[in-house]
Amino acid sequence: MSKKSPVSKSPVSRSGRFAGGPAADVAQFTESISFDWRLWKHDIQGSLAHATMLQKIGVLTRSELSAITKGLNQIGREIAAGKFSWKPALEDVHMNIEAELTRRVPAGAKLHTARSRNDQVALDVRLWLRDEITALLGEIAGLQRALVSLGEKNAGVIIPGYTHLQRAQPVYFAHHLLAYVEMLERDCERLWDCHSRVNVCPLGSGAIAGSTLPLQREFVARLLGFVNDGGEVQLTQNSMDGVSDRDFLIEFSAAAALLAIHFSRLAEDVILWAGTEFNFIKIADAYTTGSSLMPQKKNPDIAELARGKTGRVVGNLMALLTLLKGLPMTYNRDLQEDKERVFDTADTVRATTRLLDAMLRNTTVNKAACAAAASDPALLATDLADYLVRKGMPFRQAHHVVGAIVALAEKAGKPLNQVTLAEFQSVDKTFGRDTLGVFDLQRAMAKRNITGAPGTKEVAKQLAKWRERLS
Repeated sequence: MSKKSPVSKSPVSRSGRFAGGPAADVAQFTESISFDWRLWKHDIQGSLAHATMLQKIGVLTRSELSAITKGLNQIGREIAAGKFSWKPALEDVHMNIEAELTRRVPAGAKLHTARSRNDQVALDVRLWLRDEITALLGEIAGLQRALVSLGEKNAGVIIPGYTHLQRAQPVYFAHHLLAYVEMLERDCERLWDCHSRVNVCPLGSGAIAGSTLPLQREFVARLLGFVNDGGEVQLTQNSMDGVSDRDFLIEFSAAAALLAIHFSRLAEDVILWAGTEFNFIKIADAYTTGSSLMPQKKNPDIAELARGKTGRVVGNLMALLTLLKGLPMTYNRDLQEDKERVFDTADTVRATTRLLDAMLRNTTVNKAACAAAASDPALLATDLADYLVRKGMPFRQAHHVVGAIVALAEKAGKPLNQVTLAEFQSVDKTFGRDTLGVFDLQRAMAKRNITGAPGTKEVAKQLAKWRERLS
């Protein structure tokens, strides 16, 4: 929408209290239609339910309800087709739709009975966010499926696990991917929990103090699907809180920020794995970019942008927290600033989820490079300490003994699995002829079968569990 749109001198939203309309610069500064237009579907949905209730309590006749319903549905079709003309002079999505409805249907002037833009926008945002959370949960499940699928395709691939970005112990590549599946599942739980507090109907709160008319709030809430799993209607219980509450937006933004941080961590691993030094994976050309100067470059831009966009999502959360800090009861115009931040957060995390999903589905694993990295016998140094523990040695002593073996190997310039039995026994006589068997990688992985470990059977079990759960 152009910022140069003409501003009406007497917008409908100005009441009889004012002798004239706002100055042009005031109208431009205060308008929100340039971003809240996207609430149109939910605004119409709420108005249809409100109108149905007004007819039920005798404010509207059946013919007036029919005309309003027909008018709102027609406006909705025009908006969906891109044929509706939004007027900045009317400030917001609510006034644009109501003014156009009233122009077409005289009874539209009755639609705002017992309703304020305060409880109207609170309703619209809740309806919108409810849909966004549902869609995002589906998209996260898609990303989880992509991670599980990539793990299943490379079920036998072992890589070094890292702590402090230093090689630590061997893990299955699939086990590493499943760590992100677990993270994403916690994100889903947080979002679904947030959904329960979003799914509460504020309509009927009015501007601040409800209405003297016999509104049937439960009826409207049920029409709009504000019910819990037990079929009980969910209504805000305090009119002042009902119009000023934005906790649910902050809660969503906090869950989304943590989701974005998980994306950033996944992206960092992908970026490292795709680098020449690791060379564990190859991302398809369609999900990478080149360099404007260096013709050999293939950059993991999707992963880098996923990492980078985390900053804006976290920033949006900070903006919302700051916005609410110190606001007096109840509605204040400051709250107009909530929408762009929440819209941007939802758009960003949903787009990132979809792109990471697609990128991973177009990623292959360099099994040879992974095998070469995982063949480093130093990765099994802890297994060597466990070997001594099985022979009765206290772990702290075993840790010290293996450290001495590592130092011996480094001084001799050879890997751990080439240290001779005599050299092992020169450090500690506990080492026996079976010592070198510790460095059999497949045997080592087969032993890691406690719940949550990266053992052969355990990882296969976890992959099967997630495949079934996400199917």
